[in-house]
Amino acid sequence: MQRAPHHRSRARTGLAATALGVGALTVSLLGGNPASARPFPDPPPDRPTAQEMATTLSLPSPPGGSNVRVLVFHGSATAESPIVNAGIAVIESIGLSGPQAERFRTEATDDPAVFTNGKKLGRYNAVVFLTGGGDVLDPEQEAGLEAYMEAGGGFLGIHDAARTEPYSDWFTGLVGARPTGAPSSVQRAVVEVGDRTHPATKSLPLEWKRPDKWFNWEKNPSGSVHTVARVREASYRPADKPNGWDHPVSWCRDYDGGRSFYTAMGGTVDSFDEADFRDHLRGALAWTSRISRADCKATIDANYTAERVTKANQPGQNDQIGEPHGLVAAPDGRILYIGRGGADAGVPVVTDWNNPAIGKGNGEVHVYDPETKQVTKAGALTVFGNKGGGDELVKNEEGLLGIELDPDFMTNGWVYLHYTPHSEIDRDAHLGERRVSRFTLDLATNKLDLASEKVLLRWPVQIHSCCHAGGGMSWDSEGNLYIATGDTNSSGFSSGYSGNNPEPNFKGVSFADARRTSGNTNNLNGKILRIHPEDDGTYTLPEGNLFTGDETAEGGGRTRGEIYVMGVRNPARIFVDQKTDILYAGWVGPDAGAPSTTWGPAKYDTFAAITKAGNHGWPYCMGNKQPYRDRNLPDPSKPLGWYNCDAPKNESPNNDGLVTLPPVTGNTIWYSPQGGGVDYPRDANGVPSYKQEEQKLLLPWLKGGGQATMNGPVYRYDAASESAVKWPAYWDGKWFVGDFYDGDQPRHAVLTDPRTVGKGGLPVHAESLKKIVPVGQGGIRNLMDWKFAPDGSLYVLDYGRGFFTSDKDSALWRVTYKGGGATPAADQLARKAAQ
Repeated sequence: MQRAPHHRSRARTGLAATALGVGALTVSLLGGNPASARPFPDPPPDRPTAQEMATTLSLPSPPGGSNVRVLVFHGSATAESPIVNAGIAVIESIGLSGPQAERFRTEATDDPAVFTNGKKLGRYNAVVFLTGGGDVLDPEQEAGLEAYMEAGGGFLGIHDAARTEPYSDWFTGLVGARPTGAPSSVQRAVVEVGDRTHPATKSLPLEWKRPDKWFNWEKNPSGSVHTVARVREASYRPADKPNGWDHPVSWCRDYDGGRSFYTAMGGTVDSFDEADFRDHLRGALAWTSRISRADCKATIDANYTAERVTKANQPGQNDQIGEPHGLVAAPDGRILYIGRGGADAGVPVVTDWNNPAIGKGNGEVHVYDPETKQVTKAGALTVFGNKGGGDELVKNEEGLLGIELDPDFMTNGWVYLHYTPHSEIDRDAHLGERRVSRFTLDLATNKLDLASEKVLLRWPVQIHSCCHAGGGMSWDSEGNLYIATGDTNSSGFSSGYSGNNPEPNFKGVSFADARRTSGNTNNLNGKILRIHPEDDGTYTLPEGNLFTGDETAEGGGRTRGEIYVMGVRNPARIFVDQKTDILYAGWVGPDAGAPSTTWGPAKYDTFAAITKAGNHGWPYCMGNKQPYRDRNLPDPSKPLGWYNCDAPKNESPNNDGLVTLPPVTGNTIWYSPQGGGVDYPRDANGVPSYKQEEQKLLLPWLKGGGQATMNGPVYRYDAASESAVKWPAYWDGKWFVGDFYDGDQPRHAVLTDPRTVGKGGLPVHAESLKKIVPVGQGGIRNLMDWKFAPDGSLYVLDYGRGFFTSDKDSALWRVTYKGGGATPAADQLARKAAQ
């Protein structure tokens, strides 16, 4: 039956606009009827398909034109929401302001019949649902909206729009997720704005503090939509059934031929009075109405393909891969990757120090050519480190540890290798030599000239006891080479807490006291070194290192000028972002599974964004300057005082460096078996309680257990590249952090705040990569290294399933993007001037 049209009062809408300070409305109102459906109807019968509706709807493709119009639909199955007037007023104000090329006309209605009127519907570039929830469209009307989207229309849903059309799977896909129930009360919370390129978010704060009503989701949409912002649950009291650390609040996607944007914000009238929220809506409207382009595909899992590019080795040969330990990409796309030195499983392992072949292994270099998809074994160094498994006095982690290419590699073919030559070991003293050498690769044959070696840097390491060799290398924009070295310290003599036991030694060389190495200003182990290689095979020292080597303090001769960072444990992977020259590093922590009120924190695996030379704490402090307890002779099992992170002293009998050390710089990320960013209440001296029941998790997206950090790269998007597989601009500037293991451990891209990076500031946003760089059976189970190639694809080394060897699962993988470019297509923009 026909009902009288229900026309919105201009005076009523105008009063709302005046209250919001946006001026009188000039909205062209279509009028309409009350919603025809009950609030909670039975599921509707089968509705016409969009194809059937297309026979009755005449819709241009794409809908709308250069005279941009936006339709605000505010029908509701319940009482009209108080946000309707405010929302219409603000949307119209947005359309009337800003550059001329970004303006549009706003029209509003609560009459759902507009969705079956092709002549009217086809005039709108975008449709905004400012609805109060419930079933507001009959089957024909919903089919009309579907036909509109299939023609290339735009949709923007605000807050309660997620509760609209509750029985429609298609509408669920359109909005992206459904709430579990009522939202929280109005509370101020932190919104993490992860997308720094989308027009709806690029101008917003990284951490956007604002009040609203916050929904929880029946099914987390992350991975099926492109999330542009998340709400941090730790910053407010969520309603029942919270979503956890990954709590999307605004997202978008290309849907059914059109463009859909949804924001769960805007649940209060006051929201529309916020300048930042209006900017958020402005950008969403620009994309949905085809005024501007945007990428809403970047974090959709299905847009990425992970492919293993190396085969299993032939029996008895490492023709494809050695024991995976590091990779680097050449400017022409070739990937060079190294094997540490573990043998094929069928090769005998020598552990007897009386045997001249003790620990002898092959540190192999392979080259993968993506053009031919072929692997070449470039060469192998004879290294010390093949001792197999066992306890810490048997196994060893030395070998071929790191690889980098000269900045002029495509001209000179120079390859830098960080390794432990077998020829230099002292079997009597159980000492070895670590070195960084330059070799030349024949660019035509991919063969390494082993006779071309020039040794840049060498230093002694103890090889009596395992572990923590480090190995990563990276260049900055000034041609300085960073070299990561481990503390070469045993984990087995301090119950898994600070590696500071001064007693265990072999022939006078301590192997359980990291104060001899990491905490020693006169020792190159447990450091990140920075040198400037010269063409003649020597090196100079750049300004700005932690020491010059010429310090006269405490009698002089107690520092090394190569040291850039001290106080690291096992920095196997480092990366310098040449756009900012920020150094990113990760290191594995000790073994304690829980905190101790006597000795200090549980094992913390650590990531640090490093902006200047400094001391990062080990073995005195970890995490955000959480101290360990000192121990010393005559009885190292009894604790002394807590270390002072702000004024640490190296009073070890094994120290030949300075006693007074630089203050400790807090780290960016740390995680333990209990979770990420573990923190505790502190006493008057700043010492944490270390009571597990009192801990707070500052980084809830992290979990540990079995854990081993594998620092990754910072992605830099190349807009000039024509690569069809490059990762999109969304990831630009994001730091990839991962773990060797693939269970609950990290595999994330994170954003840091430029104001706090390098000063111990926490990341402000994290994005899971576990489905893009896939974990689990058939995926990349044991992540050993990962780097982006010049074409923007990501290469990843999977270590395999056996330790100290290579096996059938040891492999090089490539992860490519197939989502395509931004939308709408450039030729479908409403106005060329807005490109």
